[in-house]
Amino acid sequence: MKRLLCAAALTLAATKIHAQDRGAAALGRLVDGLGMTARVLVIAAHPDDEDTRLITLLAKGRHAETGYLSLTRGDGGQNLIGNELGEALGAIRTEELLAARRLDGGRQFFARAFDFGFSKSAEETFQHWPHDSVLGDVVKIVRAYRPQVVIAIWSGTPADGHGHHQASGIIAREAYDLSADTVRFPTATYGAPWAVPKFYRSTSYRGNQGATLRYDAGRYDPLLGRSYAEIAAESRSQHKSQGQGGLERKGPSIVSLRREASRVNAGTPAERERDLFDGVDTTAAGAVAACTGTASIGDSLTAAIRDARRAFDAFHPETLVAPLVRAQRLVAVCAGTNDPRARLVGRRVNDALLLAAGVAVDAEAPREVVAFGDTMPVTVTVYDRGTLPVQVRVGDSSATIAPDSAAVFRRRVAAPTTGGAWWLARPRDGDMFTVPVDVRGEEVASRPPTERVDVTVGGAQATLLAPIVYRYADAVRGDVRRPLVGAPAVSVTLDNAVEYARAGVPFARDVHVRLRSASTAPRDVTVRLELPNGLAADSAARRVTLPRYDAQADVAFHIRGTIAAGTHAIRAVAESNGERFTNGYQLVDYDHIRPQRLYRVAETRLSSVGVTLPPKASIAYVQGVGDNVAPMLAELGLPVTMLDPAAIASTDLSKFTAIVIGQRAYEASDALLAQNPWLFTWVRNGGTLVVQGGQAEMQRPGVMPFPIVVAQPTQRVTHPDAPVTVVDSTTSVLASPNRIDATDWQGWVQERARYLPRSYDSTYKAPLSMADPGEPPSRGALLVAPYGRGTYVYTTLSLFRQLPNGNPGAARLFVNLLGAKASNGGAGTTALKRRR
Repeated sequence: MKRLLCAAALTLAATKIHAQDRGAAALGRLVDGLGMTARVLVIAAHPDDEDTRLITLLAKGRHAETGYLSLTRGDGGQNLIGNELGEALGAIRTEELLAARRLDGGRQFFARAFDFGFSKSAEETFQHWPHDSVLGDVVKIVRAYRPQVVIAIWSGTPADGHGHHQASGIIAREAYDLSADTVRFPTATYGAPWAVPKFYRSTSYRGNQGATLRYDAGRYDPLLGRSYAEIAAESRSQHKSQGQGGLERKGPSIVSLRREASRVNAGTPAERERDLFDGVDTTAAGAVAACTGTASIGDSLTAAIRDARRAFDAFHPETLVAPLVRAQRLVAVCAGTNDPRARLVGRRVNDALLLAAGVAVDAEAPREVVAFGDTMPVTVTVYDRGTLPVQVRVGDSSATIAPDSAAVFRRRVAAPTTGGAWWLARPRDGDMFTVPVDVRGEEVASRPPTERVDVTVGGAQATLLAPIVYRYADAVRGDVRRPLVGAPAVSVTLDNAVEYARAGVPFARDVHVRLRSASTAPRDVTVRLELPNGLAADSAARRVTLPRYDAQADVAFHIRGTIAAGTHAIRAVAESNGERFTNGYQLVDYDHIRPQRLYRVAETRLSSVGVTLPPKASIAYVQGVGDNVAPMLAELGLPVTMLDPAAIASTDLSKFTAIVIGQRAYEASDALLAQNPWLFTWVRNGGTLVVQGGQAEMQRPGVMPFPIVVAQPTQRVTHPDAPVTVVDSTTSVLASPNRIDATDWQGWVQERARYLPRSYDSTYKAPLSMADPGEPPSRGALLVAPYGRGTYVYTTLSLFRQLPNGNPGAARLFVNLLGAKASNGGAGTTALKRRR
């Protein structure tokens, strides 16, 4: 007989499993939820938009299969834990969402929209995201997932603020209205139609105003040992790149919803509803009866589930096997249908059987990386930690395992054919990814290689997918498990994707080609550089031997010459055993997420800029948030010293002509706040302090020499091509040592400026004016003021995005800021005395 559960799986993450997802707690939850088939889809725009309290309450408290669909992967935000931005940041935030879902019990989906940065309206957002394309993605996911309830986090109105939020609120309602429309969304492309029964909007973020349903996520769950709100706080704290860590508070925690549309119970006013699922059949019996047309089978399933609940004994889980076997056989009659409710019951029975039988699996590889086209030996160990014998099959081998015993299987597995972030396999088209959405969900799309283990217990079969991991002991972290990944036999990378050079000035630089082997055999590798006109290397080729897997080599070339202004490319090519290698990967690795490998061509885009440097410049740099500006300044020929905020007082600052504070550094560093008086003293003695933008922290006493006001919502100029007008030509910062003109404002990315002050002290000169279309101009993007004998510069221009992107005009402007000298007339002196 064809078994419904042949495709079901209990997939274990390559990270440690939390206590609530193991043993009696996990088994108790599964048994308690066997009869529930509700499916909910929550829709919003970004990672961190989701209401983790709502997801946890529904997934763990109500046993509803609850998915979160984010239109973007958060690529356009800032990064509080590293300097990755753009698509690399999107990979981090994707994994942070998956880490959150592993805690709160939800599933994760994504549309193909690229987070291009802050937007002020839905109309502006849809200029970047083709409306029908994003809507089509959501319809595909809705039709595949078949939720009974869709919940929009955002209202779809200007009250949502961010244009992405508004767009997600609009798209969510349109998907509800149109997911059954086969004319606009043909079945062949978008899947079988599905009319979602009910549509709600969250009111939790709006103070519960207009709510028709309220739930207490603070309710304590004795099996989990915590409330759903506590678990949700831990889930939200996985958004570490966004600084979303919070306290896990006990006590009441209200989440609320407003029903906006319903295809069931239409005669019942929303205000009189008692539950989210009123009018919807969420029972397992109903699912089986619907797929078979026989009510008696549904009644029998109800009885089997009731018996399983009665049989549950946390200390004797084997008592559950018999009723679970009966439940499995009853659900199997729906094997030929595509009813997601029956599949959900089947998965839960499958997973409960494995837990009740005490089956555990380790699939271990001898190393982490295997070369594309190669194979890897894997040891699969299946443990019977229960009280009943089990039969297992791994590949073509099988064994019977007695209680408290194990069986070992030796396998060879092929390397994964792809690696890294799957949605980056093809280049973007504008602000849309071009790889189609994966309607199975991100847990499946990003799942590492697994070994399938078929387990037979009590006459029923269950299936487990065990991730293949490289496992080792770390002296600090203990048991570390890294998922198996594929890579080129020889990975080739250059240090940077973008670098600067000065046009027409003699160029001399070491270029490092980094090689990494994934091959089990030694390899002789020849490395060459492909250089633009005007540059030559000290050697046509270098040869190196990579003796074994994971061997690395740094091959250095010294490049000299003179290069014209413009954008050029430096490429590295490696040859070994008759093969040509031009790709490598960037490893993105943080403790709270699974490691990611972002593959790219071994190429450095060289931005050659016509720029004059300030004479005798010496720069100190305090790194900010998501900040990779300092290396770019060094590439332009400026001597740059990285300055630890805690060491400012003990450092001889007199040797520096300028000190730069990275964006949001005052927010990120208490030490910088404490050391700020030393910086002010240094400025008064003649230095130039360049501070890149912050938020409300810039209004704190003692942070800036003269006050500013950063109002909420913060002012932004989000159009990267917004017109810029020079309104104060007397400010030398736009004239020396480089004259800034209209060409320097071309080619900016994502935005012009963010967190612009609404008002500022009259001591500041504000030479620039800019605005998005239809808005009044703002002059707060660049402020320059005298302070004693020195100069204070505050800029909210998004230079931290422009320089790593190789923008020549932004580089010229930044160099000017480093040499800024304000007029130290009477106004500045009077202001200084007044504020001391």
